[in-house]
Amino acid sequence: MLTPLGPMLAGATDQGLCLLEFTDRRMLEGQIRALTKQLDAGFHPGRNEHTRAVAAQLEEYFAGKRRDFTVPLVLKGTPFQEKVWRALQQIPYGETRSYEEIARAVGSPGATRAVGTANGRNRLAVVVPCHRVIRADGSLSGYGGGRWRKHRLLELERR
Repeated sequence: MLTPLGPMLAGATDQGLCLLEFTDRRMLEGQIRALTKQLDAGFHPGRNEHTRAVAAQLEEYFAGKRRDFTVPLVLKGTPFQEKVWRALQQIPYGETRSYEEIARAVGSPGATRAVGTANGRNRLAVVVPCHRVIRADGSLSGYGGGRWRKHRLLELERR
């Protein structure tokens, strides 16, 4: 699907969306391999109700008409990663949190680096808003889709 920030690839099971990434992300192939192994499934071209829903919701998001995504998600990772990804979903639209704040929110105040790693392994860009996590000093950190995209996403949400 095409977005104002470039093409994205969506993947879904019958239960929900399990992948949404910018197609030029360096780790995309590795993410697909890991996900197919974790889900014991393969990727096949096509669309289903979840990929159609996320396409429509992304269009509304980029048009400034949507703040929350309602498409069902399939979060598949370690228990710690899943806890971090759920915490990311609690960051309100237009706001940011530091890695330290997320570590405290998941009950692991000393796990700032592990939070950063889990954040980077998020396979649901934009929908699980890892772009809303910044450094404690307020500066932007890396983003799998490119720091320029992180900046643009935050800018969009601040309007």
